[in-house]
Amino acid sequence: MSARHHLLFWLSAFAALLLFITLFADILLPFALGIAVAYLLNPLVNALSRLRLSRRFSALLILTIFFSAVLAFLAVLTPLLYKQALELAGAIPSYVESAWALAEPFSKKALAALGQENGTDVKDLLSAHSQTVLDMANRLLQGLGNGGQAALNLISVIIFMPVVAYFMMKEWPSMTGWVKDLLPREHKMVILDLLKQIDRKLSGFVRGQISVAVLLGALYAIALSLIGLKYGFLIGLGAGLLSVIPMVGSFIGLVVSLGVACFQWIPDGQWALIGGVAAIFIAGQLIEGNILTPKLVGESVGLHPLWVFFALLAGGSLFGIIGMLLAVPVAAVASVLIAFGLSRYKDSTFYHGKNKKPAAKTQDDQKG
Repeated sequence: MSARHHLLFWLSAFAALLLFITLFADILLPFALGIAVAYLLNPLVNALSRLRLSRRFSALLILTIFFSAVLAFLAVLTPLLYKQALELAGAIPSYVESAWALAEPFSKKALAALGQENGTDVKDLLSAHSQTVLDMANRLLQGLGNGGQAALNLISVIIFMPVVAYFMMKEWPSMTGWVKDLLPREHKMVILDLLKQIDRKLSGFVRGQISVAVLLGALYAIALSLIGLKYGFLIGLGAGLLSVIPMVGSFIGLVVSLGVACFQWIPDGQWALIGGVAAIFIAGQLIEGNILTPKLVGESVGLHPLWVFFALLAGGSLFGIIGMLLAVPVAAVASVLIAFGLSRYKDSTFYHGKNKKPAAKTQDDQKG
């Protein structure tokens, strides 16, 4: 098969995948979540299977422990997070007013320099938008689970997602064997090597980066609560979970925490506590960079943060929540295929010229 036919085949397969996601996006959520859970927990099932336990029993046992832990976590933390989220949403307008009061003298000088003496319009605009944000947040928090489609999606996830995860974990060896049997014989080893690289990147993100994010979230939430920051548990947990994109969660958490800390402690002159908030996030970054990420993710198998960020935004823009769930696997596949394509390009006569042979790779080149 020529390179042109290869390209047409894979482009057609990709177009068929996009069409499938577009047509069935509304019902794919429990399947995507179930596959993600199965991929996350499959190594544990493999470990139990090596102890001569059946995969059926191993999958059922691991899923029972996993979902019991998740339900216990939600039962304990959801009331606290819900309460703090409502309180934070209610405090936003007063924070905006206080920030405006501090910035108003400087704003007037800037507007005067620009020839606009009256800054009231800017204040009204900020107030109007802050109230709009507050109303939207309140409606979102108070209306979770209400509405036909939202309720249907929640029920489908609760019922079907564990079933999908169970069958995926139970049938994982047979499914991977079925896929290997479909691979073209001539290119089987190359494709298997690419699949191994994709698996390394995905496992580095799914099993590694998510573990880092959960541990960071617990660290930030506990530390900010102990220091006495309002809404500290909510902000810390959110900052940690957003750390699935390295640096992003910690940066957002630091900015929000310092903003709340300033309004809470500056009137009392408690500057040391504000410094303590900054120290918590600095310590979190040091722990993440020097301990958690090297041990749980590894330095060479993960996905670049910018690539993950772009994939999440693109997936969410195209297909909503299901697009964001599929974004990381697609990003892992794309990064491996792009690297493979570039390596083939650099070994081709198109890169070196028709009369030049590719130079032999040195030991340093092979390491790079």
